[in-house]
Amino acid sequence: MRTTLDLPQALLEEAMRTTRIETKTKVIITALEELIRKNKISELKKFKGQVSLDMDLDALRGRKCRPS
Repeated sequence: MRTTLDLPQALLEEAMRTTRIETKTKVIITALEELIRKNKISELKKFKGQVSLDMDLDALRGRKCRPS
């Protein structure tokens, strides 16, 4: 999809320099992906301590790996 954006040149150049990404398109895609990833992590943190898992950790740790 083509979109016209008015971005601060210095900000875009700094992002490209910092990430060592050579194209404007790739640095913007990377920034959007990172924004989405951080937002998803933030949403998951709301569940910290809220999920009850009924597991026997000792049994899980003692479990032997299946042969491949």
